[in-house]
Amino acid sequence: MGGDELRGRKPEQDAIADLLARARAGTSSSLVLLGEAGIGKTALLDHAAAAAGDMRQLRGTGIESEAELPFSGLQMLLRPALGSLDALPEPQRAALAAAFGLGPASGSDPMLVGLAVLSLLAEHADGTGLLCLVDDAQWLDRASRDALLFAARRLHAEGVALLFAARDAEEPFPASGLPELRLSGLAPEAAAALLDRHPLPPAVRYRLLALAGGNPLALLELPVALAAEGGGPFAPGALPLTGRLHLAFHGQVSRMPERCQDLLLVVAADETGDLAVILRAAAALGAAAEDLAPAERAGLVVRGDADGTVIRFRHPLIRAAVHQRAPLGRRLAVHRALAAALGSPEHADRRAWHLAAAATEADEETAAALERTAARARERGGPEAAAAAYERAARLSPEPAARAHREALAAEAALEAGDLERARALGDRAAGRLPDAPAVHARTAQVRALADFWQGAYPAAHRSLLDGADLVRGTDPGQAAALLIQAVHTSWYLGERQLAATLDRLAALPLDDADPLAPVRAHLVPLDPDRAGRPPALAATLAAVRQRGRVPDQVMMLLCGAALALGQDADAGELAASLAAEHRDRGGAGRLPTVLFFVAESEVFTGRHLDALGTATEALGLARDTGQRQWVSQFGSVLAYLDAAEGEEASCRRNAEEGLAGAAAGAVSPGAPWAHWSLGLLDLGLGRAEAALARFERLTREPMRHHICAMRSVPDLVESAVRVGAPERAAEPLARFERWAGSVRQPWADALVLRCRGLLAADDRAEASYAAALELHDPDRRALEYARTALLYGEWLRRAQRKAEARGPLNDALEVFDRLGMRPWGDRARAELTATGARDRGSRSAGGDAGLTPQELQIARLAAQGLSNRAIAAQLFLSHRTVGYHLYKAYPKLGVASRGELKDCADRLGL
Repeated sequence: MGGDELRGRKPEQDAIADLLARARAGTSSSLVLLGEAGIGKTALLDHAAAAAGDMRQLRGTGIESEAELPFSGLQMLLRPALGSLDALPEPQRAALAAAFGLGPASGSDPMLVGLAVLSLLAEHADGTGLLCLVDDAQWLDRASRDALLFAARRLHAEGVALLFAARDAEEPFPASGLPELRLSGLAPEAAAALLDRHPLPPAVRYRLLALAGGNPLALLELPVALAAEGGGPFAPGALPLTGRLHLAFHGQVSRMPERCQDLLLVVAADETGDLAVILRAAAALGAAAEDLAPAERAGLVVRGDADGTVIRFRHPLIRAAVHQRAPLGRRLAVHRALAAALGSPEHADRRAWHLAAAATEADEETAAALERTAARARERGGPEAAAAAYERAARLSPEPAARAHREALAAEAALEAGDLERARALGDRAAGRLPDAPAVHARTAQVRALADFWQGAYPAAHRSLLDGADLVRGTDPGQAAALLIQAVHTSWYLGERQLAATLDRLAALPLDDADPLAPVRAHLVPLDPDRAGRPPALAATLAAVRQRGRVPDQVMMLLCGAALALGQDADAGELAASLAAEHRDRGGAGRLPTVLFFVAESEVFTGRHLDALGTATEALGLARDTGQRQWVSQFGSVLAYLDAAEGEEASCRRNAEEGLAGAAAGAVSPGAPWAHWSLGLLDLGLGRAEAALARFERLTREPMRHHICAMRSVPDLVESAVRVGAPERAAEPLARFERWAGSVRQPWADALVLRCRGLLAADDRAEASYAAALELHDPDRRALEYARTALLYGEWLRRAQRKAEARGPLNDALEVFDRLGMRPWGDRARAELTATGARDRGSRSAGGDAGLTPQELQIARLAAQGLSNRAIAAQLFLSHRTVGYHLYKAYPKLGVASRGELKDCADRLGL
């Protein structure tokens, strides 16, 4: 149906009008139309295209048989916009060119392609608005779908309207977070008006209305089929609606001449619509271009572009009908003909798949071609397509060893794609083929472990890693070390006993000192609190690693976490920031949340709450946009801590709840330790010491007692215990904290021990502990810890009736609390000052942010450093127009009118 023939779709047309109006006003938005085949989704896309007027437009379609070709759907959609490719930052340009086969494979993060799509859409919109239409989105290849959805979730102020249409009864289109509009059948009046285009007897008309159920395509096609068949085959209830439509189209195809049917089968098997390729293949079957004329006259196929070089079926159900009615032998012949027609190097992937479709037995030549196709797909950032190609190559492999090798590769690619059950099944299959190959078993054990870990099955993941390491301990200690280092990570979620046992295994491994993982092992082993000795400095560990070679990024991230657990906060923060910068430069949005977690932890531990808020907010958005549930939990809990510090009870509890969600059997949720610390800090700040103590005590028990939060919260536990008059409840946790502080040998940790001793000491000894603690604290680099100790010391002095002396430390504490926006703590310090007789200065607002949102603050800081909008956009995985929008909102809040004034403002406000 054309746009002028839509009936009964006013709500849908209104939604599309709103989408277009927002795009014209410079605001980006998306909409997903869902419904069964023939319900009118394509007609609504046509309506949107007509209603868009002079807006720029891009249009693409998911093609079922191209799901194995990464980025094929995206390339079809973006082809008209590729003239703007050179305007993109170089890493994005190179990634998108590689994805489309226009440049060398870069092996970049798949999300970099999504960022490139975001930037390209913003460029192509050109300030006048852009409409992107994607039909049959359920059939988009995974790489195209992920890139488009990433872009859709990050669009904001570019004037881009994204309209997807997808069936909801077949392969799902997972567009969580995007608004959806589900299409139902037409109302009876609209259905009757549409059917009235055909003169029908009343009885037949009533029967067809009942059969169609308001489906517009059925209302248009079933009367034609009924007339052609003499009124017969559609008995009520005989077939579901889609089956009846298939049968209707089957009848139309069957009435075509034989050579026309052959040509239609080539079109159905090729699905790209490339007329030159189709005609070359058809010639091998004895058909020619003129044989297509009957199908064109019948409206089965239409020309897909202005110059007539592309041909497509009028509706996808026609393609399915053509393919399903063809005998197997004829389908095999068509695939062989297409493979022969695709002989040039740029068509190697399509050729390999047609060869595979034509194969009826094992064929090493075809299997090798598919393996090369899989490798190219993986390099271009299409792991799902790679997994499919590796798996098909394995099935075509004559030798068991080659089959197992390709199944192992398929398992690893499926794991990268997030298809965890498939990865596990492929890994098990590969291991089963070669029972006496420990290296293969260790490799597949790692696949199973990661699949279990990402599903929250931490005990199973841990066991797989340990078993895999045992298999190769004697033959390949390097591989065993890699597995055990991963097992250190999984054990972290299980408990202190499992962590210690894993570290024992790692320590006992006969690993060559020249292996780059040897210094990593030396750094991790001291995580066991029962091991004596000072841990090596992170800087020394990194230098030793570089002398020996390289280690994977995941190992570097684990070193960040280990350094924080060992009290090396500054070094950990520096490494994490460096890794984050590398990921930003490479466009690694997928891995950035992991490293930003360590950045945020370092910022929290050093009292840089405003920085931590910006980091955690950005990372939480990225984690949501890339489907990383673990980090959604973790960053929700970090935000809960920052809320707790400010006394924002409702938002603290909401964020902590998100952090506590998703716990698996035998383990805690990833965000649980931070969530409990946050809720305890909230209660402590608001004067609910008993509730706070209960929260902190949960962190002293398994399975959380070895976590970083458990150790860092001990000073809060001691203060809570003293406030409820139960100092004995702090004895064991403090002893543990003292042992830890003694091993890490950091002045700030020693200062915290002294603060705790001051809280627990009798009056004649408390002052010495507080004074010594304040001497060790660094009021510049760790201002919050200094302020917390100064507050306690000031309170002790005031209680000792030394009011004049108390004002100094209390004023110091108040200045920090006010600057950080820690209202409950500021109120407490202010009340103590008032009790000393000092004049109440009233509450002061948090300095620095001028009411900016976290994203505005982050963008303003980068702009103040001299970065352009495009450079900021590349770092934050936004479009440059969205960056401009946020700066426009930030300027009046900061009281500036131009970028030139921003640097001075940033210096003045400490941004």
